[in-house]
Amino acid sequence: MLEVVRIPVLNDNYVWLLHDGASGETVAVDPAVAEPVLDAAKVRGWTIGQIWNTHWHGDHVGGNAAIRAATGCVITGPAAEAGKIGTLDRTVGEGDSVRIGDHVATVMAVPAHTAGHIAYHLAQDRIIFVGDTLFAMGCGRLFEGTAAQMFANMARLAALPADTTVYCAHEYTLSNGRFALGVEPDNAALAARVAAVEAARARGEATVPTSIGEERATNIFMRARDVAELAARRAAKDAA
Repeated sequence: MLEVVRIPVLNDNYVWLLHDGASGETVAVDPAVAEPVLDAAKVRGWTIGQIWNTHWHGDHVGGNAAIRAATGCVITGPAAEAGKIGTLDRTVGEGDSVRIGDHVATVMAVPAHTAGHIAYHLAQDRIIFVGDTLFAMGCGRLFEGTAAQMFANMARLAALPADTTVYCAHEYTLSNGRFALGVEPDNAALAARVAAVEAARARGEATVPTSIGEERATNIFMRARDVAELAARRAAKDAA
């Protein structure tokens, strides 16, 4: 059985610890910093054996070197961004796989936020780690890619089973939801979700992970009908 632990770091980042009880293996996904991640593993009696990076940004790889120095872990990340992540031991791309115990994660290429961004999909466990590609009621900024790429990403992710749990890397849900409600004011599911998120944040609670089913119903980028609509919504969100 896999266990996933959320570790809040920096201003709004989440690092994820993925632990397989059967094998005792532990993976850190996108460690922005090292100390809180090492502490979270230690308190549970876990040793980090792997790091999985989704893309090169510093708030996703900043803890790589120190965690490896402390644990000897193996660091895996996108082959297309190997030149920007100097700590990688293994590079992967579309269709490759990584493992934690007997659980297999298939690598999905999801470029747009960065040119070589990837996601890790554990299909049998209904889990996906998406980095900064998909957020709760949002999507990543188009720093190195195009709206067409992000539209393709949204369609691909939307095709996953509705009960797939989506682990993204930031707590952006409230601002995303409020913006989305301005775009789809008559979306009852969206209005109810924004109200629930507002209440959760007022209590100091995290609002991720999310699910593919929730995003199909309330994510205005996943619900965009074409590339032009997604691009317009992304531009408006960036300007907001």
